[in-house]
Amino acid sequence: MTAPRSRSRQPRQLDAGIFQAEISSFRLHLAAEGKSAKTVRTYTEAVQWFAAAHLLAQTSRAGWEEVDGQDVQHWMAGLLSRYSGAYASNQYRALQQFFKWLAAEEELPDPMAGLHPPKVTSKLVPVFTSQELSRLARACAGRSFAQRQPYDRLPGQPAGSGGTISDMIQTDTAINPGNSGGALVNDSGQVVGITTAIASTGGGYIGEQSGSIGVGVAIPADTASRIATKLMGG
Repeated sequence: MTAPRSRSRQPRQLDAGIFQAEISSFRLHLAAEGKSAKTVRTYTEAVQWFAAAHLLAQTSRAGWEEVDGQDVQHWMAGLLSRYSGAYASNQYRALQQFFKWLAAEEELPDPMAGLHPPKVTSKLVPVFTSQELSRLARACAGRSFAQRQPYDRLPGQPAGSGGTISDMIQTDTAINPGNSGGALVNDSGQVVGITTAIASTGGGYIGEQSGSIGVGVAIPADTASRIATKLMGG
């Protein structure tokens, strides 16, 4: 499966000019509610971007009271022409929270009342195929781990305390406690495997609490896909 082509995001205009005062009050409101710093930044920057790149650059609006639903619709249409539906939907929901707060704070009509967020269509996650993994294994054959970073396929790696780990993907990508079961992806966004364990200074892979030596293993994506299909009765 071919990985979807990513779209680079250009630096956003965040100089909201005459619209900034209300945005600053909105930021204070979010912080006072105990929202995380990331949430506060995400919401306020979404509103700043809308104000700077649309209201100031594309309209003659002189205040928030002049903003209407069509402004939001034009902005969403522009985002959808450049970014994914999921990204545009996140921007929509940030604006929705702002206008909901502004309507209550300033007793203004909510320009987003009756509008709906952009539709987010589900997409299949691109997965490394058996053929691609076989080509990767051939390319890595006979090389040291340092030479075949960031990952290779293990034909049978001793696990120190007994047994072997066979037919797995070896990686030096950071795997932290709680990451098991997460996706191991390449730089094209393809799921290569499902992270399973790390090698540790204790000599084992699974169940060891001693320090990581920077080597982990993952179940190949095609293997995980076959198992999941069987579990679901497919």
